[in-house]
Amino acid sequence: MPCKSCLVLELQFDIQLKGHRNLSLMEKVVHHFKRRGFLLSVKDDYFIIQESGVREFVDFCHDYMDLAQVYFRFDNSTWQPITEVEPILEMKWIDEVIRKKSVISYSQPIVDANEEIYAYEILSRFPREDGSLIYPNEIFTAARSRGRLYALDRICRMAAVSYSAVLKKKTFINFIPTSIYSPEFCLQTTVQLANQLGIDPNQFVFEVVESDKVDDIEHLKSILNYYKQKGFQYALDDVGEGYNTLEMLADLKPQYMKLDIKYVQGVSGNSEKQAVAKQFLAKAFEVNAISLAEGIESRADFEWLKENGYQLFQGYLFGKPSMHPQRKL
Repeated sequence: MPCKSCLVLELQFDIQLKGHRNLSLMEKVVHHFKRRGFLLSVKDDYFIIQESGVREFVDFCHDYMDLAQVYFRFDNSTWQPITEVEPILEMKWIDEVIRKKSVISYSQPIVDANEEIYAYEILSRFPREDGSLIYPNEIFTAARSRGRLYALDRICRMAAVSYSAVLKKKTFINFIPTSIYSPEFCLQTTVQLANQLGIDPNQFVFEVVESDKVDDIEHLKSILNYYKQKGFQYALDDVGEGYNTLEMLADLKPQYMKLDIKYVQGVSGNSEKQAVAKQFLAKAFEVNAISLAEGIESRADFEWLKENGYQLFQGYLFGKPSMHPQRKL
């Protein structure tokens, strides 16, 4: 059976009451939600209701309960004050985005030192009904808050793999390792789709995003090993923050390492950024990874990075993300 994070279901909220006043009302509250069809079950010190009943419960709490002693959680998260539930309810729209698979793939060229297109990074965009786009940060924040991060990450990966079929070049696809429970289960549909489309696995480079949030390196290694076994390559970003030792990088064995935009923009005139960029490059050489600088907007920065040994480059200087692949500079 699929894990519930892979599906788009109505959330279930655990509600915990504390304090004499609140506990004295628990029987009436449970009876009310049972009658209304929202109650799922009653445990030792809490009850479980469907999301559709939570707003009604919050309204009741405001009028009759001690709010400071009412708590909620969902998906086995930590208990939080009921006053914190409103933002989660307001972000229910993300469920519809996932259900409809409302994602469009854009591509941005990655070039070599001769300014020839070497690969593309695929970026996900999310259209509203009026044609405007929802910012990715807003989308992923909403998904994270509602426990829908895997479901969103999955539809983005699947859309990107499908889009790769028209690119005919190496393709960088982002994925969030903290959203994946088991690579053998959660990533098998990605592998199956690539096989169905007849795309050489070597065309794909799966890029780990949010590297600074990866605290379970063994779990990350299991994911990367799974990709490697299937013939895919992978890239690490934020190496200076998420992977701070050479031993760790050598253990992960990335084929590509990306220098973050904050060290790229202005590097040609900033000695501190130059020091970081050189240190990064030395690490890449030591683990035999290809170095890639992202976020390049000025030719001065590009020339400095190229002269100092960087191999691949990405940024507005060479092309902005576009729904239609840029075939030449």
